[in-house]
Amino acid sequence: MVNSLVSILIPFKNVEDYFEECLKSIQNQTYKNWEVIAVNDNSSDNSLQIANRFAAKDDRFKIFSNEESGIITALRKAYQNSNGKFISRMDADDHMTKDRIKVMVDSLLNEGQGTLAVGKVKYFSKAGVNDGYDRYEKWLNKLTATGENFKEIYKECVIPSPCWMVHKEDFDKCGAFTPNRYPEDYDLAFRFYEYGLKCIPCSTTLHYWRDYDNRTSRTSEHYAQNYFLDIKLHYFLKLEFKSNDNLVVWGAGKKGKTIANSLVEKNIPFHWVCDNEKKIGKDIYGVRLEHYSVLQNTEKTKCIVTVANEEDQISITSFLKELNLKPAVDYFFFC
Repeated sequence: MVNSLVSILIPFKNVEDYFEECLKSIQNQTYKNWEVIAVNDNSSDNSLQIANRFAAKDDRFKIFSNEESGIITALRKAYQNSNGKFISRMDADDHMTKDRIKVMVDSLLNEGQGTLAVGKVKYFSKAGVNDGYDRYEKWLNKLTATGENFKEIYKECVIPSPCWMVHKEDFDKCGAFTPNRYPEDYDLAFRFYEYGLKCIPCSTTLHYWRDYDNRTSRTSEHYAQNYFLDIKLHYFLKLEFKSNDNLVVWGAGKKGKTIANSLVEKNIPFHWVCDNEKKIGKDIYGVRLEHYSVLQNTEKTKCIVTVANEEDQISITSFLKELNLKPAVDYFFFC
């Protein structure tokens, strides 16, 4: 397996301003045995011409076109045409450090199958990185440094979509790009988690993540907040919740109401708690809100916490620990 082929999958659409930098960063990798499977997702600019220019000079670049539309079908097309022992993904508007592929291959070779190579990321932008992305970067990199990414998977996507690598056999076990569920990167992260892959700790920055106003994650409806909540609840009910658990939703803000409404629609009974005196005792969606102290008399608790305020989260965590409830086992933060 030494010097095994790495398949780098790249869906691309209208990225002419950044694509050359992306492809050059791959071409300059210290690890040379790779192939790029780039799929044009109906670009209307010069992105395809840029890709073809690289392919004409370097046969490691293989270019295809998406007969359908959308990033999931483009990724499927890329994967179907890949030949690598290791599978990785790249975003066409980003660039990677020169040792990224080597670091990830070495990690997977050292740890064997059942593992997932990840790396620290760095956001950059001409306009400056906003506070939200800066916090996300710091939070994600802290998890990556210890390999404990999955402990906080219900908060946000814990695997950076353009900075992971996995054994092909493990990728197939996880369903590859089969599901039609957006955001596709978050869904894939949950499937890595579901199948028990172990994140390999990494303390090195391997990827530079570009932020700009018309980036897909900012503009596509598929990356709206309700899609993230739908995925969280889907996998929570599949992986964490048992029929004899006492399900609790903590928080009656926008996210709490969205989760509660979904549970009502699914006919799943639950307790709904908060500390807002104006809401306690009220019925919303046919469910009465209670003071969180009722949890002191609740057994087999599985609690979804939808409170975003960091100080409130600390207080909630302290209260739940006093009840001997365990994080990522008995209670899960959804924000």
